[in-house]
Amino acid sequence: MVSAHEEIEVKYDVAPEAAPPDLAAALRQVPGADERGLREGDLGEVDLSATYFDTDDLRLAAAKVTVRRRTGGADEGWHLKTPAGDGARTEQRVPLGRAVRTVPVALRRLVEDVTGGRPLVPVARVDTHRRTRTVLDAAGTRLLELADDTVEARRLLPLEGAGEASGAVQRWREVELELVDGEREVFDAVDAGLRAAGLRVAATGSKLARVLAGGGDEDPAPRAAPDEDAGEDRGEARDEDRDEAAADEAAQAPGPAAGPARRPGRRSGTRRVRHAGPRRTDLTARSRAGDVLLVHLAEQVQQVLDQDGRVRRDEPDSVHKMRVATRRLRSALRTFQPLLSAPTKPLRDELRWLAAELGAARDAEVLRDRLVRSVASLDVPAQEQPADPAATGAVPALVAEQLEGDYRTAHDRVLAELDSERYQSLLDALQDLVEAPGLTDRGRRRAAKVLPRRVARTFEGLAGLVERADRAGTGAERDELLHEARKAAKQVRYAAEAVAVVFGKDATRFASAVTDVQEVLGEHQDSVVTRQRLRDLAASAPPEVAFAYGRLYAQEEAHAAASEADFDEAWAAVRAKRLHRWLR
Repeated sequence: MVSAHEEIEVKYDVAPEAAPPDLAAALRQVPGADERGLREGDLGEVDLSATYFDTDDLRLAAAKVTVRRRTGGADEGWHLKTPAGDGARTEQRVPLGRAVRTVPVALRRLVEDVTGGRPLVPVARVDTHRRTRTVLDAAGTRLLELADDTVEARRLLPLEGAGEASGAVQRWREVELELVDGEREVFDAVDAGLRAAGLRVAATGSKLARVLAGGGDEDPAPRAAPDEDAGEDRGEARDEDRDEAAADEAAQAPGPAAGPARRPGRRSGTRRVRHAGPRRTDLTARSRAGDVLLVHLAEQVQQVLDQDGRVRRDEPDSVHKMRVATRRLRSALRTFQPLLSAPTKPLRDELRWLAAELGAARDAEVLRDRLVRSVASLDVPAQEQPADPAATGAVPALVAEQLEGDYRTAHDRVLAELDSERYQSLLDALQDLVEAPGLTDRGRRRAAKVLPRRVARTFEGLAGLVERADRAGTGAERDELLHEARKAAKQVRYAAEAVAVVFGKDATRFASAVTDVQEVLGEHQDSVVTRQRLRDLAASAPPEVAFAYGRLYAQEEAHAAASEADFDEAWAAVRAKRLHRWLR
């Protein structure tokens, strides 16, 4: 659900070594400041990290519109900012959710008139260390906030395939004055006081504009940025990794469980994929269909290996990225099985096992973070919480404590499995797959003759599930069918993205439309799973936490209703004939 508010702020350029602005002196510029009891408060320091999204030709920036995903601080989430006149901007927000690189459908729809439906991709990364002071009145109301920001930013440049490269690091310091619950006259007076003290209004009105313009002090050498996958974890229930047996076209033949025995001395975190076939840049629609598949498989195997050490160190997003790579592998082997001479069901079963182990940790992590953020934002009356939780965060702390154990237990299990012979054998089997694949006649045919039809077949399966859900009406049966449709949409998306290297914009636009379907179905499934978990948690929670869980349950019901409406729109869009022409 989208929430909105008007934002009025002004930015000032400040030298890195300059003293903090004298807010107390600026307050003396406000008429009647003493009579109103205006005073300075300190909100402390926080680290913020934001990824900004735009079209590849920066249409949003040209229209002075920004879309970002920000973590850290009280307002973390997805933000859309649009001009509102008289120096103000309207900011619309959507909760973080699980998506990292996929802008929520609700926000994408709001900017379609600017983007023309073009995909939104990461264009900048901005990390900020912020110290915030505030102007309070006699009643303790926050009128203004003055943020002193030390910024490190990079422009992101899309690469062919997954991920992006980053430009030179830009560093600068800026101060931002924002109107919170005060009057515009107070804001203008403090602004005048800061300018009188020597602060200079920034040449650019936003951090994004400065990054794109190349402002700030720069490090001379660009460096690679880590790949971040696009929120494939949205709406992940723990039964995500089941029920694939019916789709295996060659699984009836017996085969090795996961490849040969582990080769001694090979540590997973130091492996590199050895793939002797063509490179991604060499592929065209005239390439062998099997070569297109094998390049994709090699990229995903390398992602598993790259994330291995990060998962062991419990680094942010590492479990998510490793899980996504295993799912992409499993989905590709299922969709494109007819291109490979050996049956892949045994290998897919092992990938499903690994994804399930990673999934238990990821689901616990996401549920913990989601509920802690949500309960912290609830306006729970103080008498329902212990020891003034509005100031101490007692209820969010109790929620976190209740859920943290689930995550720690699941992550410890993941670490044990990564040290197991089973996992090492799986890695060997994946290495063997990309080193010495066997292709069928179909795999040796041109990509243009084979791959679109394989993608089309996955969409046919998705359409059948949606039709069954429509016939089911409402209730648990429909919820389960929509959950299956979400998993099917993910398979369609993965298939289209796997072949986009040779089918270009046609495949990319189709995948983007399917991603919309996947996301809204994910929001729906999130609400189903979260409501069930809230019921379980409330049964054993202290009264003040159970009260918060009850309010969140009602909130999740509203999310489910909204996602149903979004789904109807997204499904109509993905069925447009123009998106399917390349699949014939």
